[in-house]
Amino acid sequence: QVQLVESGGGLVQAGGSLRLSCVASGSISSIYTMSWHRQAPGKQRELVASMSSGGITNYADSVKGRFTVSRGNAKNTVYLQMNSVEPEDTAVYYCSAYTGFKYWGQGTQVTVSS
Repeated sequence: QVQLVESGGGLVQAGGSLRLSCVASGSISSIYTMSWHRQAPGKQRELVASMSSGGITNYADSVKGRFTVSRGNAKNTVYLQMNSVEPEDTAVYYCSAYTGFKYWGQGTQVTVSS
């Protein structure tokens, strides 16, 4: 079992920056990949960025060059640095951890004002 707690969401103006954090607890040694997803109202949840335990990253085309995913030294934390945010980035952002089973956090709201 893995528990995930996100933090760092909020209201930001377009062009600004925000940093999301996610801390995992429980069976963290079993985590292969930690990811960020987002879900905007009326839309499906989509992958934003992911990082494997080996450091391989993957980004959605819409955030490449603006967002950066990283993991803490303890490997149980994942961050999402969001720069040059746009109103289209407004969504609930979810952290996930994959161990062979995918665990989800509760989500944190990010609202970008124009």
